[in-house]
Amino acid sequence: MTRNVTWAALGAVAVFLASCSHPPQPAPVTSRLSPTTMVEAIRAARAGDKSVVQVTPLRDPSVDGYLDGARADEGAGKYQEALGKINAALKLSPEAPDILQFRAEIEILLKDDVAAEADARHSYDLGAKVGGLCASNWETVLEIAESRNDQAGVQSARTARDTCHKAGPIRM
Repeated sequence: MTRNVTWAALGAVAVFLASCSHPPQPAPVTSRLSPTTMVEAIRAARAGDKSVVQVTPLRDPSVDGYLDGARADEGAGKYQEALGKINAALKLSPEAPDILQFRAEIEILLKDDVAAEADARHSYDLGAKVGGLCASNWETVLEIAESRNDQAGVQSARTARDTCHKAGPIRM
């Protein structure tokens, strides 16, 4: 009987030691920020830019109808439907940098970072290169670089974003 208990005890010790001999597996690499948090930061960059120059486009009212619908869909969590409405607006106004930026934000919510970065950069190329839209373009690139842990990309985008701000004249 003692032999059976001894073998059982040795077996239990062997299983215990085997489980302790392997180092813990590293955590999988994931995006540090949720898509929602990324979009909030992008929109905060736009709202927080108090440049002396802000460019707001004039547009066809039907485009605004599509964009209003897209915002409602986004609020309801219907990101694919919002993207469809934004694409319809872009058919009417294909060179509108603010609509391209809005599409980039929805693409982030859809976890399509490649398309989002391309749209943000295209929006920047078409835009005024100053003000809130410019800041949100580069904040988009920055957030994507940060989610990829691309420190060089983060620094480059941060520098570009900071050049979007144009202070007004100092008045005495």
